[in-house]
Amino acid sequence: MPDNEEEKIIKVPRFEASNGFYTTKARSSLMAKIKAKNTSPEILFRKALWKEGIRYRVHNAKLPGNPDIFISKHNIVIFIDGGFWHGYDWENKKNRIKSNRDFWIAKIERNMQRDKANNEKLRTQGYMVFRFWEKDIKKNLQDCISSITSLIIK
Repeated sequence: MPDNEEEKIIKVPRFEASNGFYTTKARSSLMAKIKAKNTSPEILFRKALWKEGIRYRVHNAKLPGNPDIFISKHNIVIFIDGGFWHGYDWENKKNRIKSNRDFWIAKIERNMQRDKANNEKLRTQGYMVFRFWEKDIKKNLQDCISSITSLIIK
């Protein structure tokens, strides 16, 4: 939330034909295959942590935002964010959305707003919060792992 004023929560319209949104069966089928948990970047990251001797838990639903990785011994929470869903380079990319713009812009901006609020909640509870883009994990896995291992004294 912003400093002195409460941020207005973005309202995401329901994705229904009655609201003017439409998608093809093929697109709907593709979107249904997108996973929220155990994605390949998440598994790569977890395997690398394990190889470093860092033990963790996955998808702790008791914490705000349901972090992808939770290192309880060091109060560290890690999120692996997909570029589209969490608004990577959003100011440039939102102009490229052509269909169902009202839905997708509100959806992604609400995701970004929720991420920010969850980060703040976790920090006030005493956790260190890390967010990595899945593209960074695919390209620079060791740098991402190093940012975690540098904080942990074995």
